[in-house]
Amino acid sequence: MTERRIVIAGTGSGVGKTTLTIGLMSALQKRGLSVQGFKCGPDYIDPTYHTAVTNRVSRNLDSWMLEKETVLDIFKHGSEGADISIIEGVMGFFDGKNPKNNEGSTADISMITESPVILVVNCASMARSAAAIVKGFQVLAEGPNIIGVIANRVGSEGHFNIVKTAIEQECNVPVIGYLKRELDIEIPERHLGLIPSIERGELDCFFDKLGDLVLETVDIDQLLELSISKPLLVNKASSIFDKKKESIVRIAVAKDAAFNFYYPENLELLQSYGAELVYFSPLANEPLPENIDGLYLGGGFPEEFANELSQNEVVKESVKAAIESGLPTLAECGGFMYLTESIETTNDSVFPMVGIIPGNVKMQLKLAALGYREISGQVGNFIISENEKARGHEFHYSTFHCDEEVRHAYETKGMRGTKQEGYLIHNLVAGYTHFHFASCTAIVENWIEKCLQSKVCL
Repeated sequence: MTERRIVIAGTGSGVGKTTLTIGLMSALQKRGLSVQGFKCGPDYIDPTYHTAVTNRVSRNLDSWMLEKETVLDIFKHGSEGADISIIEGVMGFFDGKNPKNNEGSTADISMITESPVILVVNCASMARSAAAIVKGFQVLAEGPNIIGVIANRVGSEGHFNIVKTAIEQECNVPVIGYLKRELDIEIPERHLGLIPSIERGELDCFFDKLGDLVLETVDIDQLLELSISKPLLVNKASSIFDKKKESIVRIAVAKDAAFNFYYPENLELLQSYGAELVYFSPLANEPLPENIDGLYLGGGFPEEFANELSQNEVVKESVKAAIESGLPTLAECGGFMYLTESIETTNDSVFPMVGIIPGNVKMQLKLAALGYREISGQVGNFIISENEKARGHEFHYSTFHCDEEVRHAYETKGMRGTKQEGYLIHNLVAGYTHFHFASCTAIVENWIEKCLQSKVCL
C-alpha cells in the first residue's frame, strides 16, 4: 500500500510557492483527483486559498507550536479520503524558529511526515547558477528528501531548458517543469500578506487559469510518480479529533471577512470537549446568538472594515453587554482590536469600536510584532493558568495605547525576551497573541468549565 504526498518548498519567501501550490492543486483536480492542502507554519491566509480551490479544509503543520505526534495526527486526519496531499512550505526550506537547526521549518515538516520535496527556484536572471542554489539545499542537512525541482519565473522555454540541463547534470534530480513570468497571475497582497480568498469572491476563473498554465508546463505525471510514499505510522494512542464529550455548552464564534483567523483544530477541539459552536457575523451587524455560554473573537482584518464595523451598533452593543455580564470570552488579535475604544487607520481616520477595553489601536505601515510565543497565564486568566504553558504566535501592524494601568492576561516569551501581554477584564481574555489549542488542550477544558460555571451563575 502506498500514499501520495509532497512538499512544495521554496528557496526563500517570494519565490512563488503559493501561486505554484494553488496551480498544482487546480491541475490535479482537473485530472479528477481529490487534493488535500496543508501549510507549514502558523500562517492563516494561504490555507484559505487551498480550501477554496480544493473544497477541503486546509490545515497548518507547525513543528514548533505542536509536538511531532500531534503534527502527524493532524496530517493523517486531514489526508483521509484524499488522493494526494500537498504541503506548502513557509519562507525558505530551512527557515524556522532557530537559525541553528530545522525546528519549525519546512524541512522539519518534510522529515516528520516523511514526504518527498519539490524545490521551487526563482530562475529569473540566472542559468547555470540555479544548479548551485539547488546543490546548496541538497547538502546543507541530512534528512530532507529533495526529489525534484520546479523552475519559476523563467523567461522562455529555451531559458527553462538551460536551467534544467544545469540542475539535472549537477544535482541528479529531475526538473519537472516551470512557470513563465505571467504578470496577470500574481495574487494580490497587503500588509499581512496575501488577501484571504474569503474576501475575493468568485475565484474559479483564477484557479482554472492557473491550473491550465501548470498543466501546460509542469509534468503532472512525473509529480504524481515522485509523490508516492510509504504509509505514515502514527504512534499516538488517541487522536485530538476523538469526541470526548457531547455538547454541554454553546460558544458563539465571529466568522466573516473581518474575523476568520481560526485554526480548524481550535474549533474542532472545542467541539470535541463539549462545545456547540454557533457562528455570527459582526460585519453583517448580527447580534450574538441566543442562549450562548461563551464567545470566541478570532483574528482577521478589522482595520480593513473599520468603517462598517464602527457603524454596526447592534452587534457592538450585544457584544459589550454580554462581556460586561461575565460571558467567558477569548479575543485574539483582530478580536482584541475590535473590543477597544477605537481603531485609527494609517490615513488618521478614527473609527469607534466596542469599547469594552479602555484604550485605542493605531495602525502603522511597519510591522509591530512577528514571531512565535510561549504563553503562560496570569492570575485571573480562566483560559490558561500561571502553571500552564501554551504556544502560539503574533503578527500585526497595529499598536495598543492605553492611559490606564493594564491588567495583563498572560506572559509571552519570544525571541526578544519575556513580556506581559494582553488584557483581563470581567471574564474576558484578550490580546494580540494567537493560541494554538492543540499545544495545550487544557485551554479548551478550562474554557468549557468556565462556561459551565457562568451558565449556572447566570
